Amino acid sequence: MNSRLSIAAVSAVSLVTLLGGTTVAAAQESDPAPKSCDGVRLTGELPAPAPGQAVSGQITIGADCKPERVSVQHGPASARSARTATAAGGTTTSATAAGHQLRGWNEMYDCCNIRMTGLYTASSWDTANGRVTTGGTTATQEWNREPWDAGWSLTSQNAKDDCVTDCAEVNSEAHADFAYKGVFDPTGDWYDNTHHSYVQLKADGTASCRFDVELRHTFVGWNWRYGCE
Repeated sequence: MNSRLSIAAVSAVSLVTLLGGTTVAAAQESDPAPKSCDGVRLTGELPAPAPGQAVSGQITIGADCKPERVSVQHGPASARSARTATAAGGTTTSATAAGHQLRGWNEMYDCCNIRMTGLYTASSWDTANGRVTTGGTTATQEWNREPWDAGWSLTSQNAKDDCVTDCAEVNSEAHADFAYKGVFDPTGDWYDNTHHSYVQLKADGTASCRFDVELRHTFVGWNWRYGCE
């Protein structure tokens, strides 16, 4: 089983609304309170917090297959964010002490609080004279495995930056698709989690984070956690 990332306590000025373009969930079953939900999609958007702070949201799949207990939290960044520059070292960015750094997470948990799948980003950018002189984002993925060589697996992933040197701003995106085959579904045809993360790095040193997750099937009690710091 891959190692788990700890979730930071979080900060935020973002609002996640239901059915208003920020969070959408749809169920295709006629049962008024099904345990299994089909075709759920969740979206969240957050402004990046000040240095040393974190912002995150959490949405739980409710009994009617609609998102509930929407929350946005803020607080100090985790110790992991201090290592963002190291994690982003593989990009075209050369982070310096004066540069800007941002870490993002996009995770799906089951009703037993086990992280099933996750997409993570690490961004660094430097600014001068109203421009992003260098910038970029790297992406990593983690997923839960079962002891008998089963569980979740990564089926595809990609990431890109629209500009990396002398930019008005840098728009980065990362995508990861995960499939499941194991004790809960031996066929491998039922579950599929697709994560999307988008980061905008600006010349004034600010940033924004947007996240999406698409779930082929889900259960009541599954919860989605996302944020940046």
